[in-house]
Amino acid sequence: FLVLGKVHSSRELPGYVVLFQEHSVETPHGILHVTLHGSRTTRRPAILTFHDVGLDSKSCFSTLFKFEEMQEIVKNFTLIHIDAPGQEEGAAPYPVGYDIVYINFMGLIFRTVIGIGVGAGAYILSKFTLANPDAVEGLVLVNIDTNARGWIDWAAQKLSSVTHSLTEQILSHLFSQEELSSNTDIVQSHRDRISKAPNLINIEQLWKTYNSRRDLNIDRSCTFKCPVMLVVGDQAPYEEAAVECNSKLDPTTTSFLKMADAGGLPQMTQPAKLTEAFKYFIQGMGYMASSCMTRLSRSRTTSLSSSYSMDGSRSRSRTLSQGSQGGQMPPSPSQTMEVSC
Repeated sequence: FLVLGKVHSSRELPGYVVLFQEHSVETPHGILHVTLHGSRTTRRPAILTFHDVGLDSKSCFSTLFKFEEMQEIVKNFTLIHIDAPGQEEGAAPYPVGYDIVYINFMGLIFRTVIGIGVGAGAYILSKFTLANPDAVEGLVLVNIDTNARGWIDWAAQKLSSVTHSLTEQILSHLFSQEELSSNTDIVQSHRDRISKAPNLINIEQLWKTYNSRRDLNIDRSCTFKCPVMLVVGDQAPYEEAAVECNSKLDPTTTSFLKMADAGGLPQMTQPAKLTEAFKYFIQGMGYMASSCMTRLSRSRTTSLSSSYSMDGSRSRSRTLSQGSQGGQMPPSPSQTMEVSC
């Protein structure tokens, strides 16, 4: 139902606020595991998520979408969580050399989507959006790197593959050096999960394919046609790449959110701040304009300067007061701002 292909199998199970439906969708490129949450009859775009290497849709996004303040958004949009081929639990080994990165989401039963991608997922959704601009109304790209790996990066990766295990390579991709050095609980939990994963060969293929990605060649003359919110943690592995991507995008439709104390996976470590930012992002697109502020926003309103913007588009204190007044729709973006939360 989601990609050109047929539903191979499906099941329903409880989750979040309403019922989840899990589907295995047979496509010309293999079986995709898809989790659908919510009604397919809504006229709003669906929220489509794509995870990073070493993660699946559950481990990447459950913290964010189970967060209390996110439930207002969850109730108003259909969610589509996609697992890259072979990355879901219990997946059979995929053939060596299988091209996982270049997935086509054409054949959507939804007219349009709002994409949320992390790392490799951000790259995949970016590539899809550039090829199908009418299918995507908005993009939230966490830890995006639109560039191909240079020779220095390639050589460093080759050396790392010799001196470090696959698990440690992926952890260096997911987490900041500070997190790795302190061996936080989240790092250790993902180390255990990845190293013991029964589909480790599939994870390795996705890792290799992502490292051989091509440059997306984005610049001001060839860029996304939809609003974009770039998100990266302070000191995250892809902080510089996200800053560079921000410099290439249209400042009138781009938001840049740099999150302090977020580490490499801000959707896990700072779900409150990311939920707040995402709410303003979709309000700027014209959805949920009457939504009330989150408690986080209300507690910070008096201390915020009107010169800061949560989504790079509007005066933050002005937007907050509009939301608390019963929700006039925020004005359209006018510039890109960098905000450390």
